[in-house]
Amino acid sequence: MGGDNKRTGEKRLQILQTLAAMLEEPNPEKITTAALARRLDVSEAALYRHFASKAQMYEGLIEFIEDTLFGLIARLTADTPDPFKQVEAILSMLLGFAQKNRGMTRVLIGEALVNENPRLQKRINQLHDRLEAQLRQCLRFMDTGHTGKDPKLLANLYMAQVVGRWHQFAKSGFERDPAKDWPVLWRELSLPLERAQPA
Repeated sequence: MGGDNKRTGEKRLQILQTLAAMLEEPNPEKITTAALARRLDVSEAALYRHFASKAQMYEGLIEFIEDTLFGLIARLTADTPDPFKQVEAILSMLLGFAQKNRGMTRVLIGEALVNENPRLQKRINQLHDRLEAQLRQCLRFMDTGHTGKDPKLLANLYMAQVVGRWHQFAKSGFERDPAKDWPVLWRELSLPLERAQPA
């Protein structure tokens, strides 16, 4: 029984890895269950034994993204007590994640979800909101009051930068490196926070 569950888990993972690999191609073909089955050299019926629908496969990818990103954020915030450095580390991590997971970037910007079940895009929107809320929380721990800067607005500005770079990366066929010149740009973006740092 346990062996069957393990095999099922491995097969599900293989399907998700293949789907992610198809999304990594600079000009991906329309991803259908037929194309995915061809790539895996199985029948479509075999796919449906592991996932009830293509939407469920995308949900599997989104779950992987959520678990990975929030697991990394938990580690970063635990290892980095300074909220200023937390914000910088989270933004750098989000750009680095896209660099290493090109197919997932297409999911993160919703491009892979066009014409799919609307609940998938809703879930990605919620993921963006949770990331922005995490940035907001870090910013609130800083003494930003005397700078006149609202943590809510700054969190939105920083998240918009990340999402914009994800878009440029995916839309360029993965030519534009999302992390290129990021340290230089961060110096500019972090200026509103500089005066909030303890002397």
